[in-house]
Amino acid sequence: MTTSVDARGRRGPHVSALARTRWRTAFLLSPPLLWFLVIYFSSLGLMLVTSFWSVNGFTNLVDHHLTGQNFHQIATGAYPAIIGRTVLLAALVTITDVVVAFPFAYAMARVASRRTQRLLLVAVLLPLWASYLAKVFAWTSILINGGALNWTFNLIGLPSPNLGFTNGAMWIVFCYIWLPYMIVPIYGALERIPSSLLDASADLGAPWTATFRRVMLPLVLPGLVAGSIFTFSLTLGDYVTPLLIGGANSTLVGNAIYENLLTGGNLPLAAALATVPIAVMVVYLLVARRLGAFEAL
Repeated sequence: MTTSVDARGRRGPHVSALARTRWRTAFLLSPPLLWFLVIYFSSLGLMLVTSFWSVNGFTNLVDHHLTGQNFHQIATGAYPAIIGRTVLLAALVTITDVVVAFPFAYAMARVASRRTQRLLLVAVLLPLWASYLAKVFAWTSILINGGALNWTFNLIGLPSPNLGFTNGAMWIVFCYIWLPYMIVPIYGALERIPSSLLDASADLGAPWTATFRRVMLPLVLPGLVAGSIFTFSLTLGDYVTPLLIGGANSTLVGNAIYENLLTGGNLPLAAALATVPIAVMVVYLLVARRLGAFEAL
């Protein structure tokens, strides 16, 4: 039966089946989704409350009276420089990965054959199967003084770049590690663009730059934003790469949280610092929404 309501206003059989399917789906998804939301928002709420506590200087125990001294401490001293360095590095990593990933994803989605697409996709995903620490240590052996990079430069008669344990080394390693997270969303967005749109733009006499700006870029923007969320947020919260690759002036927010939590024993200050990446990502998402990045989702 194709009608949803008969002449007397009674619901047809297929409407009841559809309603049963929806109720069954809601019943199956509600418990895990509710559990996830409760755990997620409860942990965030507890972290926010903890950030307003303090540590008693005499007993070294947590004082549960609410105070804003942790946020005042974050706004002064060395923490503003650490936060600025973290946000700047995350932005540079995101921009670099976009520049590198877009032509690669375009070649995969619009130029390569199906067989070559599969091979390139495997090549992109293959580094994700390797250990994070193994990749960081591999880059350490390449970038340190006396490593493979300096040896190659000396071999061809160029001075050693000496990138080991610098902010530049962190930038290179972050760009490499998070690059697959940028390529895959852009590739998916480019693959979904109908070729007829690009052909119609070309038939109407639009140059390639205009086609890219007015046709391709708006359709790829959700993929760009998805990839940038990965690269930006993962760089904001990482502390392993700065610890192993960075130098004396390479402390990021993640390292500051680690030091206050495990080394300094200041749980409230660590919780207050943990709110910084969350606040930065909220601002980032609001700006992206303001620019219309989510309208095509």
